[in-house]
Amino acid sequence: MVRCRYAECMADSSFDVVSKIDSMEVENAVNQARKEVEQRYDFKGVGADVSLSGETILIKANTEERATAVLDVLQSKFIKRSLSLKALETGEPFPSGKEYRIESKLKEGIDQATAKKLNKLIRDEGPKSVKSQIQGDELRVSSKSRDDLQATMALLKGADVDVALQFVNFR
Repeated sequence: MVRCRYAECMADSSFDVVSKIDSMEVENAVNQARKEVEQRYDFKGVGADVSLSGETILIKANTEERATAVLDVLQSKFIKRSLSLKALETGEPFPSGKEYRIESKLKEGIDQATAKKLNKLIRDEGPKSVKSQIQGDELRVSSKSRDDLQATMALLKGADVDVALQFVNFR
């Protein structure tokens, strides 16, 4: 009969660090922002509009200030729906004909530079038993200790990165 201690018999626990956005929640946030812009008195007659097309959100208004105000409405709807503002890559207002436009792109996935930065952070500041590896646009973090994995999650939540991080497949 083979005997082993509990810690030795256990397989590694792991989780994946991803950056994904719920497209339905984004659609709902844009629709709510559009409804609010249509109903608010201060947006009457300024040609204010918000539209979603694929991965791009287009904001239109007849002045730069109004376009920025519409962007504020959209951002508040993102926050209410628990969507991270880090998932929005917003450009500067630019004139287009008689109106001003702001284009915002939705960011998904962790790019290589950010993944390397997270990997280095885990190696330098994380618990010693934790290992991480880059897999495409996500990061797999594994360890024998679940406590160490949770400490690593807390470390990554506090990290200063320009993408919204989620933790999935915790096993």
